[in-house]
Amino acid sequence: MPHDARTTDNPDMARRIASFDWSATLGPIETWPVSLRTTVDLAILSPVPMVILWGADGIMIYNDAYSVFAGGRHPRLLGSKVLEGWPEAADLNREVLRVCLGGGTLEYKDLELSLNRRGTFEPLWVDLYYSPVLAEDGKPAGVIAIVVETTDRVRDAEALRQSETRLRFLDALGNAASVSRDADAILAITTRMVGEHMGASVCAYADMDEDQDGFSIRGDWAAPGSTSIVGHYSLADFGALAVKNLSAGEPLVVNDNLRELPAHEAATFQSIGISATICMPLVKEGRLTALMAVHHKQPHVWTEQEISLMREVTERSWAHVERVGAEAALQELNVNLEKRVADRTRELARTQDALRQAQKMEAVGQLTGGIAHDFNNLLTGISGSLEMLQRRLNDGKLAGVERYIDAAQSSSRRATALTQRLLAFSRRQTLAPKAIDVNRLVAGMEELIRRSVGPDVAVEVVGAGGLWTTLIDPSQLESALLNLCINARDAMAPDGGRLTIETANKWLDEHSARERDLPPGQYVSLCVTDTGTGMTDDVKDRAFDPFFTTKPLGQGTGLGLSMIYGFVRQSGGQVRIYSEVGKGTTMCLYLPRHQGPAEGDGTAESNAIDPGHGETVLVIDDEEIVRMLATDVLRESGYNVLEAADGPSGMKILQSDARIDLLVTDVGLPGGMNGRQVADAARVLRPTLKVLFITGYAENAVVGNGHLAPGMEVITKPFNVAALSTRVRDMIDRT
Repeated sequence: MPHDARTTDNPDMARRIASFDWSATLGPIETWPVSLRTTVDLAILSPVPMVILWGADGIMIYNDAYSVFAGGRHPRLLGSKVLEGWPEAADLNREVLRVCLGGGTLEYKDLELSLNRRGTFEPLWVDLYYSPVLAEDGKPAGVIAIVVETTDRVRDAEALRQSETRLRFLDALGNAASVSRDADAILAITTRMVGEHMGASVCAYADMDEDQDGFSIRGDWAAPGSTSIVGHYSLADFGALAVKNLSAGEPLVVNDNLRELPAHEAATFQSIGISATICMPLVKEGRLTALMAVHHKQPHVWTEQEISLMREVTERSWAHVERVGAEAALQELNVNLEKRVADRTRELARTQDALRQAQKMEAVGQLTGGIAHDFNNLLTGISGSLEMLQRRLNDGKLAGVERYIDAAQSSSRRATALTQRLLAFSRRQTLAPKAIDVNRLVAGMEELIRRSVGPDVAVEVVGAGGLWTTLIDPSQLESALLNLCINARDAMAPDGGRLTIETANKWLDEHSARERDLPPGQYVSLCVTDTGTGMTDDVKDRAFDPFFTTKPLGQGTGLGLSMIYGFVRQSGGQVRIYSEVGKGTTMCLYLPRHQGPAEGDGTAESNAIDPGHGETVLVIDDEEIVRMLATDVLRESGYNVLEAADGPSGMKILQSDARIDLLVTDVGLPGGMNGRQVADAARVLRPTLKVLFITGYAENAVVGNGHLAPGMEVITKPFNVAALSTRVRDMIDRT
């Protein structure tokens, strides 16, 4: 774990976790399980808030980002039980522990909580993602939570909603005012139109000074449609009633200023030709900012309908004045909101990528351990047998040496099979595809399948008539079919059931092919159906994941379906699961149709070494032992053998006048030229030269993924010496 407190550039929580006394809860860090340490490492490096809840009590371990989210609860949350650390969210966390420790996941979007993070309860909104953390035995031992606070986003969205509602209301304003984008013009147009509707001869509006001591009156005093500044006035100029009402946000209504107002107050109205007025205050955030008014030059009795209309228009007009600012603010809000959402989405994606990478690395660790264990056993069998064989030869005791030879060869064959399984899992194996009749392959395996599934399982084979051929590695397909049948048997245990193996021709159109993640076209399907327990959606989603198994501990590696999936996908096909809980499962392999007849079964492999007749073979391999074995067996078979340890050395021989009937080259070579490059260069010099590639694992991609030029073939390591000699003889004899 990267929790060394001596490292000065470590995050704060890394140092806190390393120095915390865990003796009363999880025990010393050195004793923590690998899954817990790996998850803590991931959380510490994450830029978003993450917290691990370990064990049934949900012991809390979190990163720096979560410490900021926790506020005043940090650092006392570290090492505490989650139900005690967040008592106000106890019901939520109790459900989290129940579901995730049972193997499930939980997700909440914009969940509203009330938490006491800073001495008082506050509402907040969060996105929460909970996933189980699996222990080494494959069972959930803890929970990892990703916490993304969305309070700002939720509040911004609510503000956006309110703004949109307000904009819809503003759209109801009159056409004349709504087309304007200038505040002064909006007020001028509105007052003029209202005045015209009311039969007023004079309309005006006024802007208040910043200090509210005065305002400038603007109106159509001079000519219709024109706006001019009449003069600068204070509220007091219009008297105590104007000061009282307008300052309080109430309208000023005067029918006849000479009769209703003192002479010195009426004088101001009279000086600008006003006898009757309705003056409406425009108030923003409690502050008088402007006035809007309609006037009559003659006394006029304002009706309740006129006063109500003026009040309504004033409110709407003032709202419309604010519209320009609101739209600008809304646009800025949208831009900022989209940016924040995009930033948080990227942060979450980075965190999820890091989590997936950590899970992959943990899987690689498990795989490495399993490989080391199996290969150590196999190497022990090989090296021990060879050592005993050497002792017997040194002592001149040849009786019984065959069993050591058999033991070494058996271990070698098992190592070969293990390597092929691993390459199938990773989709890197070198396949030997043949055009086969799947019906014939199933018929040849039927007896083996019946013995493998036992008497409690009824086996039914339904082979399609006129089944198309498919280009596939038959031995790999046999292994896949047997694996599926054994899985089906286990799903029907202990009571047994019915196992159906069915083949069919499938023509997938655009829609059907897209559902199966395949190109449209013709396919051969091979389906295995059981009447077992079926799969849940969660199990179906994870069925092809490496190391995932529903079998009891020690009864399944979790690699079987992964290897089948890898082999079929590498062959250009697809695997699909159709299942219903309690009713059974169908596993279908979709294999591309091959346009051509099926090949024959071939002949059994022979250990006899085919002799040569003095032909010259050039062997290029950087592995000295492999090169020695190849040259020895070919020389003993009667061939003249030239050898080279790398590409450049081999090219020097190819550029000479030496006779060369066949080039045998490893694909992976040092010295700047791989085997395919050597072969291509050799074909330029010797166009009819035949080439046999030797490949150890994934170099089949280098030699062309099975698409080799005429006169080029491939043989995979490990191979027996008789097979090499037979292949060389066959290629040299072939015209």
